Amino acid sequence: MSAEISLYEQLGGEAAVNAAVDIFYRKVLSDHRINRFFDNTDIDKQAAKQKAFLTMAFGGPNHYNGADMRRAHAHLVEKLGLDDTHFDAVMEHLGSTLRELNVPADLIARAAAIAESTRSDVLNR
Repeated sequence: MSAEISLYEQLGGEAAVNAAVDIFYRKVLSDHRINRFFDNTDIDKQAAKQKAFLTMAFGGPNHYNGADMRRAHAHLVEKLGLDDTHFDAVMEHLGSTLRELNVPADLIARAAAIAESTRSDVLNR
């Protein structure tokens, strides 16, 4: 059996994704460039959605039932001016979170590519 091991499994599965999301949101919420986008957000629910989304996006079990990226972020683009600079800040926090967890550079690059692939939808383009 030579099935390719998913990025989800290579990163360490559920425990790793949970740890990454918790660290990631701590970074995001302390960043003055982007934390206003979460002012009216139940961060526990948001983190749970993010964990499910990343699990699915990284090739793990698909239990994500949230809105698609475009619909989920449209109000942030329209009302708060979400743009590339904010997306870049989020990408920065994703990378630093994975480095903090000692994820190998090749896996960070794969995770970043998956996250980057959502840019147009997140920014409603």
